[in-house]
Amino acid sequence: MSRSKRSNRAVTFLAAAAVVATTTAGVASASTAPASEPGKSARASAPSGSLTSSLKGWGRMDYPDAGHDIQVTVDAHATFKGVGWAEPDKSWGTFRIHHRMPAAKGEPEKVNWGDFKVDCLTSGGPTATVTGRIVRTGGNVGGWDDYLKRHVRMGISFYVGEGKDSGPSRIGLSGGTEKGEPLLSKCMAPAADSKVITGGYDLTDRVPAGFSRSS
Repeated sequence: MSRSKRSNRAVTFLAAAAVVATTTAGVASASTAPASEPGKSARASAPSGSLTSSLKGWGRMDYPDAGHDIQVTVDAHATFKGVGWAEPDKSWGTFRIHHRMPAAKGEPEKVNWGDFKVDCLTSGGPTATVTGRIVRTGGNVGGWDDYLKRHVRMGISFYVGEGKDSGPSRIGLSGGTEKGEPLLSKCMAPAADSKVITGGYDLTDRVPAGFSRSS
């Protein structure tokens, strides 16, 4: 998508549409059985019991329009029944998307934000997706008030870079669906295409339940 097209979407974002393109990337799911059954040798060496993932942090994402400030705060958690399960058994937590547009043409700056209740966290290596339904809105434009009435779901993807050769961390936002459009599915989010320019995230990917990094 060209920078000019993405620039045009800024106003749409504050008018209660998507921040960026709403194209989503699929995530394999397994609600009643593992997505891919590990082989005997894998099962023998795999940790027993449930696994947990978590994603925490705050970041400011890059945006092509100067003066725009988009921040994402997340505190998401999930448990998985075991190795090979693509969809979590349980997810919980919150995330917030906050967007500020600078003052222009004699008008004051515009602010739009929404709080979301997490209903899915998936993770794999340095990547994660989080989805949730909007539960609270704020700002001075009422951009997502309609989303709140319809309990719209949004999704965010994360790439958490670690080390000098991993590249910058990145975020991808799904935006919200409009009236008459299908609700975004749980665990779905677009590619993480926008750089994190300030802040960062801590991702723990599928460790045995009760595991502590300090242990």
